Amino acid sequence: MAWREIPDDLATWTMPASAPRVLVELRAAGMLALPGAVGTPFGDWSQAKRALDAAITDARAKAAAASGTTPAPLVPWTLHDLRRTVATGLQRLGVRLEVTEAVLNHISGSRDGIAGVYQRHDWAAEKRAALDAWAAHVLAIAEQGTPASNVLKLTRAT
Repeated sequence: MAWREIPDDLATWTMPASAPRVLVELRAAGMLALPGAVGTPFGDWSQAKRALDAAITDARAKAAAASGTTPAPLVPWTLHDLRRTVATGLQRLGVRLEVTEAVLNHISGSRDGIAGVYQRHDWAAEKRAALDAWAAHVLAIAEQGTPASNVLKLTRAT
């Protein structure tokens, strides 16, 4: 993926015509489509978290400087806080608990033990709808408005 394939609003990814072939070849070879730095699955969450904290702190400092104020300190947080926030938010939006659990990839409750032997539904469509609703909710908060039909699907260029 190259930045030139993504517009400024980050809403779509225009894949080059060669992308499907490359992806098919990667899958056939059993390789990762988006590997980590050394060709393994991404796993350096600590470094990514530090980089995100630095970017947030920098953005706050720039905004404060532009408005002539002092930036508020970054409240300590963990990546797990994001999972908890999404789970709580999905429940608040009325998403079924089974779908929320599937979004979090939890195997518990109705999918644990003997029930899990029989409950094989992957919840893919429901997870998509839940995450689309969450995206609309977060965008509405960021834009200080109300949720609208502003969730765009990624499409492949022909």
